[in-house]
Amino acid sequence: MGLEPLRAGIGMTGSFCTFAEIFGSLEKMKLACPQIDYTFVLSYHVQQLRSRFGAPEDFILRARGLSSRAPVVTLPQAEPLGPKNLLDIFVIAPCTGNTLAKLAAGITDTPVLMAAKGHLRNGKPLLVLLASNDALGLNLKNIGTLLGTKNIYFVPFRQDAPESKPNSLVASTALLAPALEAALEGRQLQPVIAA
Repeated sequence: MGLEPLRAGIGMTGSFCTFAEIFGSLEKMKLACPQIDYTFVLSYHVQQLRSRFGAPEDFILRARGLSSRAPVVTLPQAEPLGPKNLLDIFVIAPCTGNTLAKLAAGITDTPVLMAAKGHLRNGKPLLVLLASNDALGLNLKNIGTLLGTKNIYFVPFRQDAPESKPNSLVASTALLAPALEAALEGRQLQPVIAA
């Protein structure tokens, strides 16, 4: 993987069921390329909500173990990431339907969205690792908007449970590294709809 040295922002939002896989992929990337420098940016829900998938302090500790600095947890902490040009790529992993809709609408009310907005102003790639139960419902228009937006790329995604959750899409976490490399080259990894 030709990613080093690389300053990668990782914005985590509240699709907690995907965290184990995402952290696993980030750890593999760090093992393959030790010079990757992660900056974690955590949504308010990640910082505050306990779920059957874990506690906020566990997620923060795991993020802290992969980074040389504490996670970004407030809007004032996230705001300088763009103006100071501190990242080469920003990855929203996972990106919930709520965050997806706000990103498409230009709303900046969480640390993750503030970091994304600031990063995009530098003309650098933003990679979306989607995890949304309503992606093929009300959020489908937002996926279309973002797929057509310059410098925004998606980790290829698929329906995860078409019989029980027909509107749900989840990114293929195993494709995070190649999707990141493609985004750094200014291209969308294909096919965007994974098998």
